[in-house]
Amino acid sequence: MTQAALLLIDLQNDYFPGGKFPLWNTDAVLSNIESLIQQAQAKAIPVIHVQHIADSQQGIAPFFNEGTEGAAIHSRILAAAPDAPVVIKHFADSFVGTTLEETLSRLGVNELLVCGMMTQNCVTHTTISRSADKYKVSIISDCCTTVSEILHLIALNAISTRVPLLTRQQV
Repeated sequence: MTQAALLLIDLQNDYFPGGKFPLWNTDAVLSNIESLIQQAQAKAIPVIHVQHIADSQQGIAPFFNEGTEGAAIHSRILAAAPDAPVVIKHFADSFVGTTLEETLSRLGVNELLVCGMMTQNCVTHTTISRSADKYKVSIISDCCTTVSEILHLIALNAISTRVPLLTRQQV
């Protein structure tokens, strides 16, 4: 039996307008992800928040510093999935040094639907992580973004040879 989970990677305030590192197309992506969360919930697909917190032992980071408003998960995402577990990470790969595998195991997950920010970094690194090899993994392309449209499209094209790209309508 297939049990998917929806991974919401780094939907944090610093990536939105007014944050320390606003990305391209965030309004549309935010709305798309809210719709995707509703779809997942209607199909009993668990949602998991992945939140990047800068490693304070490395010094002050440009953004995502612990305890800052910028590091917080966007309020609309939290409102859409208030009971979803939160996995804290310090690296691009959401599996490294986190509770992600434990969380997926507890939920009986064998398929990952991945979306979030930034397409070419945390989304792709999580998707092609060696720890993700045991899962069926897809990227929801219209629910991801990065610093520019061209970089987003380059990243999706590059990873498309290894991972299926879906739109939220295909979930």
